[in-house]
Parts: sequence; C-alpha cells; structure tokens
Amino acid sequence: MKLKILLMSVLSMAMVATAKSQDLAKQSAKPSIKILTTKFNPNEELKKYTPYTGKDLGLTYAPSKSKFNIWSPVAKSAMLNLYSAGKDGDRILTQEMKKGKNGTWQAILKGDYEGKFYSFQVLYDTIWLDETPDPYAVAVGVNGERAMVVDLKKTNPPGWDADKRPPLKSYADIILYELQLRDISVHPSSGIQHKGQYLGFTETGTKTPGGLSTGIDHLKDLGITHVHLMPAFDFRSIDETLSTSRPYNWGYDPQNYNTPEGSFATDPYDGRIRIREFKEMVKALHDNGLRVVLDVAYNHTGSTEASVFNRMVPFYYYRQRPDGYFSNATACGNEVASERPMVRKFMLESMLHWAKEYHVDGFRVDLMGIHDIETMNLIMKELRKIDPSIFVYGEGWTASESPFNEQQRAVKINTWKLDGIGVFSDEFRDGVKGHVFTPKAKGFINGETGLEESVKYGIVGATKHPQVDMTKVNYTKTAWASSPQMCINYVSCHDNHTLWDRLTNSCSNSSEADKLKMDKLAQTLVLTSQGVPFLLAGEEFVRTKFGVENSFNSPDMVNQIIWDNKEKYNDLFLYYQNLIKLRKAHPAFRMASAEQVASHIEFLPIAFDNIIGYVIKDNANGDSWKRILLIFNGNGVGKSIDIPAGNWKIICTNGRIEPDGMGTTTSTKAMLQPYSAYILAEE
Repeated sequence: MKLKILLMSVLSMAMVATAKSQDLAKQSAKPSIKILTTKFNPNEELKKYTPYTGKDLGLTYAPSKSKFNIWSPVAKSAMLNLYSAGKDGDRILTQEMKKGKNGTWQAILKGDYEGKFYSFQVLYDTIWLDETPDPYAVAVGVNGERAMVVDLKKTNPPGWDADKRPPLKSYADIILYELQLRDISVHPSSGIQHKGQYLGFTETGTKTPGGLSTGIDHLKDLGITHVHLMPAFDFRSIDETLSTSRPYNWGYDPQNYNTPEGSFATDPYDGRIRIREFKEMVKALHDNGLRVVLDVAYNHTGSTEASVFNRMVPFYYYRQRPDGYFSNATACGNEVASERPMVRKFMLESMLHWAKEYHVDGFRVDLMGIHDIETMNLIMKELRKIDPSIFVYGEGWTASESPFNEQQRAVKINTWKLDGIGVFSDEFRDGVKGHVFTPKAKGFINGETGLEESVKYGIVGATKHPQVDMTKVNYTKTAWASSPQMCINYVSCHDNHTLWDRLTNSCSNSSEADKLKMDKLAQTLVLTSQGVPFLLAGEEFVRTKFGVENSFNSPDMVNQIIWDNKEKYNDLFLYYQNLIKLRKAHPAFRMASAEQVASHIEFLPIAFDNIIGYVIKDNANGDSWKRILLIFNGNGVGKSIDIPAGNWKIICTNGRIEPDGMGTTTSTKAMLQPYSAYILAEE
C-alpha cells in the first residue's frame, strides 16, 4: 500500500511538472531578443544588483541530493529543467526555484541525479528567457546546450591525486610553446592515433615516417617548459555532433567557461568523458616534465544575446556605451565588465576551478587590456595561494576603444601596476620581423634599419636600461615592465603570419637558405633575451600556413603541423633545441630583476646600422660564465667589427650553435656572416 501511494504521489508530481513544463515552453517561445532593444544605464541599473558572496553558485552534488544555486537578481521567477540527454528529448522534470539571499535562486533534488542534464530559465520582466546552463556549469552535454550533473571525483584518472606540477624556480625559467590541440596531431605524418583529441597528448613513442619523434616526445626533446593550449574551454563555433566533418575554429568564442571543449574528446555527448580526458592530458604532460597553460578569453562571449550570462542576468555582465547599448572593445560584439562584483567573482572562481580541478599551471589572458587591474591582481593573488609558481600573462591591448577608464585597465602601459603578470612585447616582435599588419614590411633580421632600439628594448625585457634610447622605441616611450619576467618576447603566434610566411612575404627574392638564416637569427634573439620567450608550435621546422594570415576557421590543410618537415628541416630543429639548451644551462639569460639587467648588460658601441652587440658581464645571476658576448647582424652582407679582448669560447657562429662550445678565439675582430648571430663566452 505504501509503495502504491508513493507511486501515485510520484506520478502526480510528474504530471504537475509536465504541466509547468508545457506552460513554460509556451511562454519561452516569445523571442527573448526583444529585451536587448532596451537601453541599460549602469549608473541607475547597477544599484538594483546585490552581489552574492557565497561560494556555492552552480551545482553542489552529493549522491543523496543535488543543490542548484543561480544568481539572477532581476528574475521574477526561475525554473530548473531536468533531462535524460544533453540534446533533444522531453523534460523529465521542471521545478520552480526558491528565491534566496542577494539575488539567488535555489532548487534541491533529493536522490542521486548523476548523469542527468539540466538547464535554467528565468522570468525577466514579462519574458521567460531561453533555457541555458548557468555560468558556473562544470560539465555539459554535446554543444554545451545543457549542463550535466557529475561527481567530479569520478572523473579523475588513475594517479590523479598524486599528480604534481613539474618544478619551477622562477618565471624567468619559463619557455612557452603555443599550440592548438587539433593542429599538433591531425597530420598523417604525426604518427598519433587520437588525432585532434586530448588523448593525442598521452601517446608516447610516436614518430614521423622517417623515425623522428612527434607529439609529446617531440616537445620534451625540444626542451620547452610550458605547453600553451589555445582555447580548450567549451566554445560555440564547432558542431560537436559531427564526428568526421567538423569545421575548424581556434575557439575564441566562449560558451561555457568551466568545462572542456567537446570536439577534442572521444565522446562529446557525455560531459564526464571530456573532463577525464583533459585530466589525462594534463597528467601525461606533467609526467613528462611539461607544464600546462590554458588560453582563456573572459573578455567577451561568443554570443551576446544567447550567452549564458545574458540569459541569466541580461546586460549585467557586459559594459555599455554612453548611449546605453553594448560596447565592443573586443571587436567581437561585446566586452565583459570585469570591474563589476559578480563578473570579477566569476572570473576569479573560474580560474581557480581550472587550477584546482584540472591542475592547470598558468593562464594566457586574451585581450587582457579589456580587464581592470584590480580584478587581474586579485586573481594573481588567489592563484598564488594554490601554487606560487602559477604564471599569468596576456595581451596588453584591446581591439577597439573601451568606455572603461584606461588607467584602470590592464593595458601595456599599466604593466607596472600588475602583480607579476606578464605582457606580450609587440615592440620587440615588430622590431625583429617588421610591422605585424604590414605583410611585406621587413624588420631587423632582414635588413630594415632604425629598429635597433626596439630590439634592444626586448633584449632587456622591457625594463629601464640606461643604454636603450626610449625615444626610438617603436610603440612606447617608457619602460613598462618593473621586472623582465613581465615581458613576453616573441616573433610570432597564432595571430597573423607565421614567421616563415612573413619571411616569404617580405623577402620574396631571397633564397630559402637566406630565409633560414633569418629564422635562426630571429629565434636567437627571442631565446637569449631577458624575459619569458614564447614560440609558436611547429616553427622549429618551418611552420607555414601557406600565406593565410588569419587562419581562425581555415581547414586542417592550412593549420596542421606538417611533421614531415621535421625531417626536411632537421638542422633548424636542432638549432632551436640547442638554443633552448643554452638558455636553460645559463642563468645569465634568465635574470629576475630590472636592477640585475641594468647592471649586468652592457651594449657595445657599433658604427654599423642593423648590428646589435652586448656583453652580459660579471657572472650575471650566478652564471658560471664570467662574460657572454652576443652580436646580431641583420644585414645581408658580412661585417667585421671590433670586440672586447678575451679568451673566448665560441658558442654560436655561422648558423651553428653548441652550448658546450666549438673552439676558442682570442681575436679582437668578429667576422659576422650575413643574417647571423655570434655568441662567445668566457669562463
């Protein structure tokens, strides 16, 4: 009898839930886009939004019950919807949520709902907004349309609790290597079975057809320290239901920030699979001595009207122009208002989630110049509590004008206000290879004069140095880094042309042999300069995108890393490898303070244009070498210049580099080859 009563009660509840669900569906059929025609005045509207300080937003799972907590202070009502599948299928439950403190709404489902999917709807004014996961969702189904109830502990691979970050003494010891997950493994010559997937990074022993290492073994052999993963959070541009013909996209169109992207998983339908496989990837990289950086784009969302933010609290998460409509300093349709308390809270808790749950070792912040300094410094402070070696760096600029005060934003000129957060040096980048948006422009490495001071500025890690003439530096007139560790030196990244494609454009009449010399010269500058060096994946064996500058949605044939090239250009790979060995073996290239750099680096007076020479002196940073002499010739002809007297060991000359030396010289003349670096060391 009790069982019969219980079944009748359950049936009655289900009928009520179904009725609510049908009623809700009718109401939500109204186009929610209408609300976006309303202006939003931050000065007036923000007074209505009470921040919530609790740390239980989103799902709190236990086998006995699941608690759901959302923040929507403008909602007149809120509903929780439950499904058996992450896409399609009827609702199995709709439950009205109870209003809580400070704009929150709660619902509790008793029993074990692991594996079920859910969404929320809020009543805004007179409109039921479309269903959405909440911003804090930690697991989603296919295409991120519904969140998933998960027990995160069950997603841990074997040995996860014992996983440890590889040792790192100083940010100056970092060597960054940027890659897109699909690019690294999809080409047939990669020898990797899990092509375009997280698990591709767990495969060891993979080789090119000619027997050279690929994948994770290659990264380990190269010697880099940090794998910078381009967006791997759930983004909206890829249809995960397509198993073989998915379009390509870099992923700078965020959808669900706190869960991995499903197109890189073996199964995009079960949200637990992508979580587990992401962790397996991180553990494999850690086991091989490699740290992991996650590229995060909190500056904008892939959609404005349909974003998880706007379907939960319309307008609040975005900045507005003076006329009340969405501002767009990202050139992506919107810009996130990091200075607002609940946006700041979300960014902080999201990054802490990745650092704790996924053991991520660092973050590259896309268009960091959008975000306010207070938020960035708070994030850095809290991440250091987890591990002081976690590294954060970003782009110190915006794509357009922002209505938020520039003095309060993390733009490059405010780097000195940031708490040890790194910033990319476009001064050095364009000084070395030419203006990034002028495809045929030349730089120091291929004969363009007048860029020496911009290159020297990168050599000293964007710090103040008495021998760098700031009036001649290309994009700044003051040293913006208080420490060289805050300067990211690079010549190419995913944006714009690869280094090789730039050389092809700007040196169309040059031989391949000369372009290879220029390539070596560029990366010698990157890897011997103070600061944190940054490399684009595959450039160690001539990465080309066949002239495509913005390959964000180009097919694999454009973006893939062609591992066959490692065999063809193995001399270039070995040069990069030895450059990295040199940097890692000698702390003189990795000074940690501006004072060290200013006192230990002395530039030489050189009469010729497009030649830079300097000495790192006095056993800098505890180095075993007393003096290191570095000379860079960006001219297409050889030059003879005077050098300091000494009993020098030859480290680099004529396109060859040997960290342990290849002979000695006592000559006071250096015969510089065209487009070359010359490095000597004295014990």
